[in-house]
Amino acid sequence: MATTVPDTAEVELVIGGMTCASCAARIERKLNRLGGVTATVNYATEKAKVSYTGDVSVPELIATVEATGYTAREPEPPRAEPESGPESAQAADELRPLRERLVTAVVLAVPVIAMAMVPALQFEYWQWLSLTLAAPVVTYAAWPFHKAALTNARHGAATMDTLISVGTSAAFLWSLWALFLGTAGTPGMTHPFELTIARSDGAGNIYLEAAAGVTAFILAGRYFEARSKRRAGAALRALLELGAKDVTVLRGGREERIPVGELKVGDRFLVRPGEKIATDGTVVEGTSAVDASMLTGESVPAEVGIADAVTGATVNAGGRLVVEATRVGADTQLARMAELVEDAQNGKARAQRLADRISGVFVPVVIALALGTLGFWLGNGAELSAAFTAAVAVLIIACPCALGLATPTALMVGTGRGAQLGILIKGPEVLESTHRVDTIVLDKTGTVTTGRMTLLTAHTADGTDEDQVLRLAGALEHASEHPIAQAVAAGAAGRVGTLPVPEDFANVPGLGVRGVVDGHAVLVGRERLLRERAVELPVELARAKAGAEAAGRTAVAVAWDGKARAVLEVADAVKDTSAEAVTRLRALGLTPILLTGDHRAVAEAVAAEVGIDEVIAEVMPKDKVDVVKRLQGEGRSVAMVGDGVNDAAALAQADLGLAMGTGTDAAIEAGDLTLVRGDLRAAADAIRLARRTLGTIKSNLFWAFAYNVAALPLAAAGLLNPMIAGAAMAFSSVFVVGNSLRLRGFEAAS
Repeated sequence: MATTVPDTAEVELVIGGMTCASCAARIERKLNRLGGVTATVNYATEKAKVSYTGDVSVPELIATVEATGYTAREPEPPRAEPESGPESAQAADELRPLRERLVTAVVLAVPVIAMAMVPALQFEYWQWLSLTLAAPVVTYAAWPFHKAALTNARHGAATMDTLISVGTSAAFLWSLWALFLGTAGTPGMTHPFELTIARSDGAGNIYLEAAAGVTAFILAGRYFEARSKRRAGAALRALLELGAKDVTVLRGGREERIPVGELKVGDRFLVRPGEKIATDGTVVEGTSAVDASMLTGESVPAEVGIADAVTGATVNAGGRLVVEATRVGADTQLARMAELVEDAQNGKARAQRLADRISGVFVPVVIALALGTLGFWLGNGAELSAAFTAAVAVLIIACPCALGLATPTALMVGTGRGAQLGILIKGPEVLESTHRVDTIVLDKTGTVTTGRMTLLTAHTADGTDEDQVLRLAGALEHASEHPIAQAVAAGAAGRVGTLPVPEDFANVPGLGVRGVVDGHAVLVGRERLLRERAVELPVELARAKAGAEAAGRTAVAVAWDGKARAVLEVADAVKDTSAEAVTRLRALGLTPILLTGDHRAVAEAVAAEVGIDEVIAEVMPKDKVDVVKRLQGEGRSVAMVGDGVNDAAALAQADLGLAMGTGTDAAIEAGDLTLVRGDLRAAADAIRLARRTLGTIKSNLFWAFAYNVAALPLAAAGLLNPMIAGAAMAFSSVFVVGNSLRLRGFEAAS
């Protein structure tokens, strides 16, 4: 008897309250323990994608997340809103409390640290001023750490927040004890900056500078991380905003302008030259060229006429069209692509931050060591103050001051240097990906090529002057709005100068143009345009046309006075720097692959020109994602470089997405690295810089731990002077900052 497989459903939950990657891992573990549930929690996007059977309900999933100490809800339907709208204002409000805490911590902590470290600043009652300044830092500014630590404690977990909270609280509470019950509150007390190892009862020592300084440093790192995470959903918004906002519909013989959201299937709407097509539909009137390069990667605008299908968000580059809507809202190709991007983002491998991974073991060990130190000294008859001093010294020396700086400082210096070189790095998770990538997939249009139609060469018949061909053809094409015509006109003007004005001009839909220039009856367009007027291409021009088309270029025939004179080659030109860029990428150990929605002949010609061996052509947006998944399935770590909306989902799916800054907002937001310059060589520089920055972060983390861990045995033995704990923290912080500043010397390859 066949068993019935229960139906599965999928839901996406928005998760709140996560402070580190280990939070995401804990929620994921809890959800996956439920029967019939498969969950993936993404810390970067703050979302959980859950597949579940009918035995589990969405409220149960939400309750499980809330029982773990976090919030969960189903997301609201996406809306296309301008950047200045409520969504943008809400995001700004989310950052304001963190920014206010950071400013408070920095302003108050600087004088506290200065007074503790510079004996000359220690006036008669300096310790009480330090307490007054440090108290708001450790309570108000550090509250997010304390709150997270309490939440973690209730669920039997420990993270970096736990260590920060325990360390700063211990330092502050011990300082209170020393000031009110010990000898530290005595007028005229000084804190000599001594580097000696000796037992101390700690009654005259305060650690306010450690508590305030650690809070300020860690808050700075959290603030910059939060700013980066705000942009997690921007790729989806950019896709939605790409579409037209309103549309001219034809109702009862009248034109009426309405918001695109009110458009219904079956409505007929008008698209003028230069306007975006509002939604997917079928042309019912008119002919034109439609630029779909943003969606399909096709560099040549497609000719459309009656009964041809058109896609929303593409641009009408030619004549007037009337289109009947066939799909609206969530059913359109644009909306489906937005869904692809979101799925790819949520399915991305979770790159946990190095500090959080290490702290998963380090935090509980340090807390256990501090408690063990306290118990050991009390058990051996030591004074309570001496035992507590040793325990606090363990927490102070382990308190992650340099650890909190390790990632943010290297990231800030690396990203700052990158910005000077036209490279934008989105966050620390990106850097881990650059180290592993071994394959780089390059989009063709706008990435390897210019993305603009260009006049490449002119083949002339015997006895025909090339300048005259360009002068007559360019003058006629200049009167046309077609992108290929504009490429011919621009190329002709660049070579022969000012073009004459046609005495007569007519557009022949789908074939080309005809007119009179300087007294000559001129034809420019497809070979069929000439044949219909009994003009045949001579053998040499027919051969040139065939060669151009074999190379994937567009051949434009030129004739005047009843005789064929030339064939012009128009194509999306390869950037001058692309071949050099491919060489540099190979030198980094990467295998380049050309991936495009364009025709195979075009793609292979471009690949041969720049030195790429593997070509994948004629692919639609979903196929690009599948290609990246297939390569990943073969065990490769894939980087993707692209610039169009059609690349956005693949950029999000790739292990490392590099978006050309000259491309669309959707591609830029979906990518991990943005190359501001439209120069593919920047991709090689970006990977080198990202790898260098990752190496700096790793060395920072090593030394941040090395200084503190080396002193832990001394602290536990009760032999660590409190000022040595502060000095070790300060020196490790200075070292980390200095090491990070070396990234300022990174240079792009010449």
